[in-house]
Amino acid sequence: MEKRGSRESLSRFRVLNTGISAVTLRGAVSTISGWTASRQREYVNVCNADVVLQAYDDPRLAEIINTSGMAVPDGMPLVWMGRWRGLPVGRVYGPDLMLALCEQGLQAGWTHYFYGGTPEVLEALTRKLTGRCPGLQIAGSWAPPFRPLTPGEEADVEARINAAHPDVVWVGIGTPKQDFWMARFRPRLAAPVLIAVGAAFNFHAGHIHQAPRWMMWCGLEWLFRLAMEPARLWRRYLIGIPRFVWLVARQSFGSHAREKSA
Repeated sequence: MEKRGSRESLSRFRVLNTGISAVTLRGAVSTISGWTASRQREYVNVCNADVVLQAYDDPRLAEIINTSGMAVPDGMPLVWMGRWRGLPVGRVYGPDLMLALCEQGLQAGWTHYFYGGTPEVLEALTRKLTGRCPGLQIAGSWAPPFRPLTPGEEADVEARINAAHPDVVWVGIGTPKQDFWMARFRPRLAAPVLIAVGAAFNFHAGHIHQAPRWMMWCGLEWLFRLAMEPARLWRRYLIGIPRFVWLVARQSFGSHAREKSA
């Protein structure tokens, strides 16, 4: 994994074995803008409770997130945990981050590359984003096969993206696949910033409906998504949420007990 010792560390707070960046959407956009301007090569993980649980079960994923430029709090439970600790944390929702950076990049002349989805999703994504952000510069896109790439295909992806000279590479192939992809390709790509945004491609393309904002801010987005895709998401939410609450409560109780005994 590429080492970036010169990077100034951002403040983080611990959730299980994952360090979540104490940022807001505005702060995340500002930080990424700085990286792009200085050509500092970083990657960004967009984290929710499910991502934290996966990192808890897989130390390799935890290491990738913990050594990223930022691990932004996409889920409200993470935001609440940061605020409970007195930190200035706001939700950095993947689709909102994507739109905000597309708008920010218009003035700076950034170019964007989309990696993930299907050809139909990428076509709709390009159409919708250029409609919302006239003048948006898209350097290229590619829908990879739904299987591990061969060494030859990885070399082709590297050459394809580097030849396009993007400023931001958006990766939408699902967690943890997209996180491992960024860690593997970060040393190989010249683009300053790689950002894994999960389902944001499908949301912006209009292939998946987003929850109403009030449900998002109340932490009920999971209920909306479960109703939309029960067969795919029931395990994540009906098993994952209680497990996350239990593990976090156990961690918090353990920390409190150690503080009292100190």
